[in-house]
Amino acid sequence: MRRSALTLAFLGLLAALPGYAAPVMPGLPQIMGAESVSLRSIAGWLRQSGRDGFVGADVADVMGIPRQVTEDVLEARQRGFRNEDVLRIAQISADDKRDFLLFMVQRPDDQVYFYFSTVREGLKKAFVSIPSRNLVMPLDRLEAEARFRQEVRYWGERMESP
Repeated sequence: MRRSALTLAFLGLLAALPGYAAPVMPGLPQIMGAESVSLRSIAGWLRQSGRDGFVGADVADVMGIPRQVTEDVLEARQRGFRNEDVLRIAQISADDKRDFLLFMVQRPDDQVYFYFSTVREGLKKAFVSIPSRNLVMPLDRLEAEARFRQEVRYWGERMESP
């Protein structure tokens, strides 16, 4: 599965960086502009119309999602869409034990963006992975916030589409 390969590549790259820790960002406000799209509304839509999926323990650890030592995967509800050459995936916890909303965006220019947020607090971490260069970098705060807002708008529009 292509998504699994991307996730494994991302994690492998992070593991190769000694002492790597992405910065924690202050959360973005729930309302994201004139569209009035909130993380809470996206999460509700994913819970209702998402498909069963999972977040691997390794991904949860890198993102900072709490889990039990015995949990190899965290159950999630997810949706994914391909628009031309861009693949987007959104995931939320399938239960109320955790508060996370993950966005992943794979672009044709060999860049994969990851955004970790909570429904309550907003954006926490953002990374870009460039697999061909074996490179994973945290996004600076301004770029991360701007790109995250784009993703929130994208998923808000998807909620309104059949």
